[in-house]
Amino acid sequence: MSYEMLPPAPEGTELIHTRRYEVRTYKVDDSRFILRGVVVDEKPPGLYIKEDPEVLWVHHMVVDLEVAFPSFTIEKVSVTFNEHPHTHCVDIIPDYDRLVGVSIARGYNNKVKELFGGPRGCTHIGALLTAMGPVAIQSGWSMRAGSGNNKSREEMTPEERERSYAMNLNTCHMWDENGDMVSSIRRGEPMEAPVWIVKRLARHGKGPEEWDKFR
Repeated sequence: MSYEMLPPAPEGTELIHTRRYEVRTYKVDDSRFILRGVVVDEKPPGLYIKEDPEVLWVHHMVVDLEVAFPSFTIEKVSVTFNEHPHTHCVDIIPDYDRLVGVSIARGYNNKVKELFGGPRGCTHIGALLTAMGPVAIQSGWSMRAGSGNNKSREEMTPEERERSYAMNLNTCHMWDENGDMVSSIRRGEPMEAPVWIVKRLARHGKGPEEWDKFR
């Protein structure tokens, strides 16, 4: 299946800039993963040099975070500037070692702003780090799904159930700690299977109950 993230350009317009973020997670072992994020700013061919047939990258930065699981504590940091506008942009790179020891779960965005906001950092690395935070949380679900050590909902104690979703509490309106979904989970009731997995399971002739093994 092919996915096109962006709809076609609005009729009668001309593309003048593209920013891309991509974040991938690589499992090291059951207790660690590497979160790799990339940000690219791209100008279309011929914008600055009429005869230039190629796109022009004006920013290309890469951030690697090695993250402990399930604590979500950052243990190692690597920042690379492949394309940047000013010679001394790279001078800020060593400062990002201050991320070591920071939790990428609770209070992460505020900590990034505190450490690297404004003149204390690179605005593009800051935006990338912010984009990487939710990916770490999503990767937590993947780490659990791939571990083969998942307990069923019925086997979990109330405390274990609470720990399994604590990182999501109050991150959005669905995960409001006083909302209907969290209240039902605390009562031990089954959580609705995600819409995307219901659709994919249906394509394979399976029902949403198959999702229970990954909860």
